[in-house]
Amino acid sequence: MMDQYKTVLHAQNIRKSYGTRGNVQEVLKGIDLRVMEGEFVGIMGASGAGKTTLLNVLATIDRTTEGSILIGDSDISKMKDRELSAFRRDKLGFIFQDYNLLDTLTVKENILLPVSLGKMKKRVAEDQFNSIADILGIKELADKYPHEISGGQKQRTSAARALINKPSMVFADEPTGALDSKSASSLLGTLEDVNKQRGVTIMMVTHDPVASSYCSRVVFLKDGNIYSELYRGDKTRQAFFQEILKVQGVLGGDSVDAL
Repeated sequence: MMDQYKTVLHAQNIRKSYGTRGNVQEVLKGIDLRVMEGEFVGIMGASGAGKTTLLNVLATIDRTTEGSILIGDSDISKMKDRELSAFRRDKLGFIFQDYNLLDTLTVKENILLPVSLGKMKKRVAEDQFNSIADILGIKELADKYPHEISGGQKQRTSAARALINKPSMVFADEPTGALDSKSASSLLGTLEDVNKQRGVTIMMVTHDPVASSYCSRVVFLKDGNIYSELYRGDKTRQAFFQEILKVQGVLGGDSVDAL
């Protein structure tokens, strides 16, 4: 079914090790993964399974020990540091658990930061800001500073910053980890809407099956390998949540009783 869509990310034989000879820890052990345009992919697994390491190498934050990663037509595994930095800025978006906002910049300035470093025209950037701030419900916060807004609003600001460049992919690392359940549900619902309505491709690492139930596909890692995958298809979020719980139970992850 996915063949009609374009491949956004294609990772082959991804291996990542840390340490030196005699004391090497292999965290990723030959992962193959393809992400199609418009997917919302969740990455799950027990602590130590390699979730964040996988996200980091796919998102250009860290380098693989072995393997190739294509994002669009670009092989990021062969890029030099400067080229990689420009690619990251222009083609990718990031949402982190701790927001990573600059306290000395307003909400609007934080959101526009990626385009201020690039070549987007001021009027286009302004239009993009208005569109994304509207979708994320933070337009009225434009002139406030991070210390003046809530955690949920900070994360929405972070999400808007990730989307401002119209990236090929958005990577989210435990984006609801610091939020209360209401703010988390609101953010996840918005990401789901952005994914469906704007066709934004998202990969999200999470330990939370509730968060993963918003995804179109969930990839489970175990000991540095892909253990299994689930596709949501036409299932309700509640039904998908129950399927995720079953796999998570087998893997020994945290459990959640209800949505």
